[in-house]
Amino acid sequence: MNEHVIQLSYLAAAILFILSLRWLNHPRTARRGVAAGIAGMAAAIVGTLMAPEIVDYKWIVAALVVGTAAGVPLSWVPLTAVPQRTALSHAFGGLAAGLVGCAKYAMWLDQGQLTSFRTGAIALEVILGFLTFTGSLMAAGKLQEIVPTRPITYRNQNLVNLSLLALAIVAGVYLSINPQFWPAFVAIIVLSLVFGVLLIIPIGGADMPTVISLLNSYAGLSAVAMGFVLGNKLLITAGALDGSSGLILSIIMCRAMNRSFTNVLFGAFGQVQASAQLGEAKTVKSATSQDVADILTNADRVVIIPGYGMAVAQAQHRVHELYDQLTKRGVDVKFAIHPVAGRMPGHMNVLLAEAEIPYESLVEMDDINPELPQTDVCLVVGANDVVNPAARHDKGSPIYGMPIIDADKAKAVIAIKRSMNPGFAGIENELYYDDKTLMAFGDAKQVLGDVVKAVAGETASVQ
Repeated sequence: MNEHVIQLSYLAAAILFILSLRWLNHPRTARRGVAAGIAGMAAAIVGTLMAPEIVDYKWIVAALVVGTAAGVPLSWVPLTAVPQRTALSHAFGGLAAGLVGCAKYAMWLDQGQLTSFRTGAIALEVILGFLTFTGSLMAAGKLQEIVPTRPITYRNQNLVNLSLLALAIVAGVYLSINPQFWPAFVAIIVLSLVFGVLLIIPIGGADMPTVISLLNSYAGLSAVAMGFVLGNKLLITAGALDGSSGLILSIIMCRAMNRSFTNVLFGAFGQVQASAQLGEAKTVKSATSQDVADILTNADRVVIIPGYGMAVAQAQHRVHELYDQLTKRGVDVKFAIHPVAGRMPGHMNVLLAEAEIPYESLVEMDDINPELPQTDVCLVVGANDVVNPAARHDKGSPIYGMPIIDADKAKAVIAIKRSMNPGFAGIENELYYDDKTLMAFGDAKQVLGDVVKAVAGETASVQ
């Protein structure tokens, strides 16, 4: 009877996981998707706990307590820290897969139950698990700026990295042929841990969103291998869903940046470029909060382009207040969303949804660009590389060919930014030196707060 209940739980979990991914495709159904994912995981856990192999729940309860104690504080991080928290989640998942592989290898080695297939699956699980573990830790460190966000390069880095991976794979093949040769297993662990670190340090902060989704894919593949090791069909299904969704998301993001996987992983994108001649040749025009309010209130169509600066300043609620004030005056306000704005996929969507900005006002890049030539004002809030016109014409730029939001085609541009420091790509933004652009320097939350007050004052005087 228990076996039937277990399999039904696993079937329900698999269905809920698929529905969760489906519903997470759109903001309107995202909450339902999250709920389905939680319910699916609950069903999977309940089914697993009913397995007849479990005769003592003592260690399971202890792990539950420790996991809860670690997980609850991680759930309280601000939205600006969600990318690094996500990277930490991938690290924990990779570590779990690697440790399970180690435990299974030690147990079956002692019991003499190692076969070539089992050993090969364990080797794959350990390689993917441990490289995901250290790689995700490095990604989290870069996002938290504990580790330098710029690429850390060294001579022949790609040759070294690929050689380490090749050695780990060769060791895994040799181990599957000679399962009793445990030094090869130790070598796999060490090589995988080192490869995970060296894979990430040459990658710049601008590429961390893509790297996170790739690491998500690796974690899913390690779960697939773990499913084969444990003979668990649900792990194979869930891991395949996780791995394929991470890969698809990475492909979408690479297309959004007009770059390939090899360029992301081996291109050292994010080195500071010597392009200061723009700053020497031209100067920027600054504006006060009152100037910004005057321009916005006299516009008919406004497009707001959010970026990571908005997230850092936690200015999304001030953006909503400005949206409310302008729409009260009859101004048509929309939000232009770039696929890789921020530090994780969908970062801007999450922030604006948290501020309860209507979903229909959020417009994807490809849909908003044709409207920008007829737009009176583009308000850029903390965005940088995703609005840089150099991507269209400067063949020497590291972002050349990357699709951007065509803010420079609007009739006027206002950019809110702390300073003229370059973005993740390490280059100056031509948009900020454009004659039609006004710069409002300062913390986005403070600047927008002042703008909202000024707009509200003008609205009250009109009424």
